[in-house]
Amino acid sequence: MRIKRTTPRSGIARRTRLIAVGTGLVAAAAVTVPNANASDAQTFSSAELKKASSSVLKADVPGTAWAVDSKTNKVVVTVDSTVSDAEIAKLKEAAGSTAGALKIKHTPGKFNKLIKGGDAIYASSWRCSLGFNVRNSSGANYFVTAGHCTDGAGTWWSNSGHTTTLGSTAGSSFPTNDYGLVRYTNSSITKSGTAGSVDITRAATPSVGTNVIRTGSTTGTRTGRVTALNATVNYGGGDIVYGMIQTTVCAEPGDSGGPLYGSNGTAYGLTSGGSGNCTSGGTTFFQPVTEALSAYGVSVF
Repeated sequence: MRIKRTTPRSGIARRTRLIAVGTGLVAAAAVTVPNANASDAQTFSSAELKKASSSVLKADVPGTAWAVDSKTNKVVVTVDSTVSDAEIAKLKEAAGSTAGALKIKHTPGKFNKLIKGGDAIYASSWRCSLGFNVRNSSGANYFVTAGHCTDGAGTWWSNSGHTTTLGSTAGSSFPTNDYGLVRYTNSSITKSGTAGSVDITRAATPSVGTNVIRTGSTTGTRTGRVTALNATVNYGGGDIVYGMIQTTVCAEPGDSGGPLYGSNGTAYGLTSGGSGNCTSGGTTFFQPVTEALSAYGVSVF
C-alpha cells in the first residue's frame, strides 16, 4: 500500500534448481532425471535485467514494486493483494524473452502512500510524520518529510487544531521522488537532531540486510531490515517512484514521511508507502534521505 495520509487522497520466484546427476556403469537399470526449467538455470546479463525491469514499468500494473537481486540474478517483482493472475501474466508477457528473469513475490495488503523523525505534523487536511530536522549552510532550520505529504500543502502545524504553526513548504518532489522540505517559521519550537530516541549525526545509504528502525506518529517505533535497494514502486494513478529502499518494517497511514535510521545514529530514509500493517506485518518503502539532502542543500545535525 502507499502509506497514505490519514485523509483519503485520490490518486519478485527465486527458484534455482541445481540437479547433479552421477553417471556410472548401471546394469539392467533405467535412471530417470527430472527436467529442469530452462529459465531456472538461465543467467541474465545486466542489459537483460534492465530490459526486464523496464518491461515491468511499461506494463504499468498498480500494486507492484521491483528491484534487481544480484544474488539470484533476478528482477524480484513484489505484488500486493490487488494484483490478479491476469496482471501477473501481463507482466511476464511484457517481459518477452526476459520473462525468466522475473521472480514474482506476493505480499499481503495493498500498496498505499502513508501520511503522518516521528512527531505528528499537520497540513490543512491531513496528517504526516516529521522525518529529520535539517539545516542549510547558513544555519536556517528546516525538516524533511515525504513528498506526497508536502504535495499541495502550504502551512504546517504541530497539532490537529492548527494553533501552533511549524512552518511552510519550501520544496516538494512527488511522484518520481518522494521527498519534501518545510522551513520553520516558528522560532519558539525546539528543533531536536534526534529521531525517536536516537541522536542522528550523519546520513548514508544502507546495505541489503541492514537492521533499521522506523518511527511514525501512528505506530511509533518499529524495526526490521533492508531487503532491496533501488526499488521502483507503482502506487497507481500515475504515482510511480524510483530508487526506493525496500524493507520488512511495518507502517500504517499517518506514518508517511517519518524517519528510517540506524541505532548508530545514521539517517537512511523517509517513509513513502507499503502494504500490510503493524499487526500482520508487511512491506514498506523509503525514499533515501541522502537524495533529499543533496537536492535541497541541507544536512542533518
